[in-house]
Amino acid sequence: MLSSHVPVLGFAAYSGTGKTTLLTQLIPLLKQSGITTGIIKHSHHNFEIDKPGKDSYQLRAAGASPVMLVSAYRRAMITEFPHIQEPVLQDQLDAFDQSAIDLILVEGFKAEKFPKIELHRPSLNKPLIYPGDDSVIAFASNETLPLPEHITALDLNNPGQIARFITTFIHQQSS
Repeated sequence: MLSSHVPVLGFAAYSGTGKTTLLTQLIPLLKQSGITTGIIKHSHHNFEIDKPGKDSYQLRAAGASPVMLVSAYRRAMITEFPHIQEPVLQDQLDAFDQSAIDLILVEGFKAEKFPKIELHRPSLNKPLIYPGDDSVIAFASNETLPLPEHITALDLNNPGQIARFITTFIHQQSS
């Protein structure tokens, strides 16, 4: 089981299902309800947030790790991993500043065991996740599908309904 100071809820789905689109709709709704969120997003790509030629890039290229970039507007921490490895969610939670948030939403990490909402669009012809993952607690689709009793059915096209489910989830985790 994951260790975190605040509730953690994942969004599991195959590429193209609309995880990021839904999250960008949910975050303002949660914020309106007084819930501050942090996000951990898994990427399968070798992304770069620093720019070649910048001081921070040169310091990192010289071997400094981590490198923290700080301005009056934001802070970013760049840590190089010593070898290529699939990230583990618990390691990311341990490094995540949880002091000013109520909830951590996770995009990806679908193979790990922690509470998740599965997003599914039958038109994409992707397999279902929940039959092999007992940590799926809700299922959001744009079509009605039969589900086991322990999984809450949600409408993928109704962010308000999903935000209410998340609010209930947070209260359950806090009690």
